[in-house]
Amino acid sequence: MRHGVLILPEHRWSRAREVWAKAEALGYEHAWTYDHLMWRRMSDKPWFPAVPTLTAAATATSRIRLGTLVASPNFRHPVDFSKELMALDDISDGRVICGVGSGAHGFDNHIRGDRPLLPGERAARFAEFVELTDQLLRKRTTSYHGDWYTADEVWMEPGFVQSPRIPLAVAGSGPKGMALAARYADIWVTTGVPNKDDRERYDRVVPLLKDHLAVLDETCAAAGRDPRSLRRLLVTDISAGGVLQSAETYRDAAGLFEEIGFTDLVVPWPRPDFPYQGREEVLEEFAASLRGAR
Repeated sequence: MRHGVLILPEHRWSRAREVWAKAEALGYEHAWTYDHLMWRRMSDKPWFPAVPTLTAAATATSRIRLGTLVASPNFRHPVDFSKELMALDDISDGRVICGVGSGAHGFDNHIRGDRPLLPGERAARFAEFVELTDQLLRKRTTSYHGDWYTADEVWMEPGFVQSPRIPLAVAGSGPKGMALAARYADIWVTTGVPNKDDRERYDRVVPLLKDHLAVLDETCAAAGRDPRSLRRLLVTDISAGGVLQSAETYRDAAGLFEEIGFTDLVVPWPRPDFPYQGREEVLEEFAASLRGAR
């Protein structure tokens, strides 16, 4: 199993640099940040944009992979976003992961004055977002004309460091999101129960996650894809809680999730208060046990 951390973009870089560098020093394989203009839980707190944060993180690290968890059509256009990712991939020397999700209506829409979309509209917009993003990340030149997005002879020069495309991680626990992941993604991303903030202990959500993984396998098979070619990433402490209570619970949860078929596990970097309250010592002890086992 590959292990990662989610680092909120809340600190000025003089402090944030230390966190991203420590994530690499501990041996984590990937590190992510939320891509929002504002986040519902911290709308009145410090919050920095994702791409500049990841760019700075790329210069403060040399090994760890860096990704958005997740970018959405709520304020992103595939053309602009792909151009930014091309620069980030270059600066990081090929360590970028593009994580995308459909985006629920929230502060990002509200502060821009965008009208709320119906669920069907969000799904249709996201399908085009993923399709066009995939083309832009793969091809030197792209033209696209859809109901939601247009791209007219977009040249991606000088191209990406990673070939044939930077890894694409698609979040979605429903049938439409899984179908997009099966068709386009290198990594499928889930938090457990969609859009649920009420955390249940991690072992209690295992049956639900097993069901989701079974549906994902069926979706891949229906798309003519080998299910084993799609990595499965779980983000904890949203609907699956209690993982970072101690190093022992962290190890137990990682073992359970790996046993049922997850290839990647991401935990939030502990904070002194809500949300994601916890102790960094738990990460340190868990990381030390991983290094000892290698």
